Amino acid sequence: MKRYLPAVVFLLLAALVWRLWPAPRRHHMPVEQGAKPRVVVSGYVPYTLVKQLAADRADVSMLLPANAEPHSFEPTPGALVKVREADLFVYVSDRIEPWAKDIASGAGENTQVLQAAQYAAASDDPHVWMDFNNVKQIAKAVSAALAEKDPAHKDAYAAHLKAFDEEMTALDEAYKKGLADCQSREVVHVGHLAFKNLTKNYDLSLSALAGSSHDGEHSVRKLAELVKFIKNNHVRVIFTEETLSPRLSAAVAGETGAQVLPLYTVEHVSKQDFDQGVTYGELMRRNLESLQRGLGCQA
Repeated sequence: MKRYLPAVVFLLLAALVWRLWPAPRRHHMPVEQGAKPRVVVSGYVPYTLVKQLAADRADVSMLLPANAEPHSFEPTPGALVKVREADLFVYVSDRIEPWAKDIASGAGENTQVLQAAQYAAASDDPHVWMDFNNVKQIAKAVSAALAEKDPAHKDAYAAHLKAFDEEMTALDEAYKKGLADCQSREVVHVGHLAFKNLTKNYDLSLSALAGSSHDGEHSVRKLAELVKFIKNNHVRVIFTEETLSPRLSAAVAGETGAQVLPLYTVEHVSKQDFDQGVTYGELMRRNLESLQRGLGCQA
């Protein structure tokens, strides 16, 4: 135990100093001529948006490791330092990332803090990015923050935003058309309620095993109720998150005979998708393909 003591003491001291450090005044000064804004993001939702909106004009780093759970992540002292030294810190919300609020409160005096959910329509579902209109507004706010930090390249940011906005409009139309005529409208998800905004917008019904995060216990009772629902409603396909362990969905499929297809929450991705820089739009196109296939929709 003794050899772990220095690390424990360091973490405790870092947390204490962070709590006692007075909140800085925000100056939001632009970066030096020729420099790139240093952008720190909480997880993959803001990461993919910033990367697409900034292209190669920003140095972007993500606090949440690929394939990690955002709701219960515990940042290190190094993460606190990174945010304090950043030009821009972007996170989704206090509900999705309860740990991000403390980090944001200790950001540096020149660190602009952007909470994405503040730019989305009010909803009881914290997964606000599962609505294309919300994502457009969030992207607009991110683009404006980048332009404020790097005004010399504001035209480039505006062009990237325009292309992103057009992509989201096209995706919305693709979902409306692709999900208009389906044999079933029941989306049964063996995971958490990350797709409520998405299914609501396209007149689909959602049943999920857990609540709004993976921290909710998958009780035997809930599992039995879901299996009963699948059998009673003759559900042929169930959906699960690509980054979840397949054991639970395999058990439900074995009990009901349903096929398993993936859905992507975007909030965390596989290491492979992260390394390949898969975009928000690409993940949402995968979701549309899975939904069309699973619900028996006309192409």
